[in-house]
Amino acid sequence: MIRKTFENELQQVKDEILLLGSMVEHAIIGSVEALKKRDVKAAEAIIAEDKEINKKRFEIENQLMILIATQQPMAHDLRLLASCMEITSELERMGDYAKGIANINIRMGDEKLLKPLIDIPRMARIGVDMLHRSLTAFVNEDVEAAKAIPMEDDEVDALYNQIYRELMVFIIEDPKNIERANWLLWVAHNLERVADRVTNICERTIFIATGSFDEIKSSDDEFWKSQNK
Repeated sequence: MIRKTFENELQQVKDEILLLGSMVEHAIIGSVEALKKRDVKAAEAIIAEDKEINKKRFEIENQLMILIATQQPMAHDLRLLASCMEITSELERMGDYAKGIANINIRMGDEKLLKPLIDIPRMARIGVDMLHRSLTAFVNEDVEAAKAIPMEDDEVDALYNQIYRELMVFIIEDPKNIERANWLLWVAHNLERVADRVTNICERTIFIATGSFDEIKSSDDEFWKSQNK
């Protein structure tokens, strides 16, 4: 009976983490869409909603601390609870990236976008899709999916590098473009970090299932390692 109650409480925590993930996904896509449309009111709404993301994070952490203190979990259960704490933190930081994009939108004032947004929304969609599937892998303790999802980070990195090169061309053509280029570069950077944190979630999922904590390396990591030999 005690074990059944514990499992029910664990499931509630997982459900709350999925809800937090959904809030973060909405914030990321919403912040980029608001920037694309230069919709300041929508950006302000994203910033306001970040307070709800923060609140949800602390509610989940409180639930987890109560479970750790009252249930004295061992082995797999302890790995799960500790990892839930880390995953919740990762999600909250992703929410901060969305808030950062919304803040950039507001700080740009009446400035027009330096270029139409094409690759930045693609980065957002890929990152959010990776996030969604990483949380599914977490709930199911799907090790194979957790190992495969981070490999898609290469596509996000490639888009970031492409955006960087394009923005450098604008700056070279006219140094007055520096500020507007920097705005978009920071947006792309935030989205690139979202994908990196998805990798962290996947690493935690593998740890929960196997007890082994190994860093997942992308092909991009291997490339830079080979260049530094």
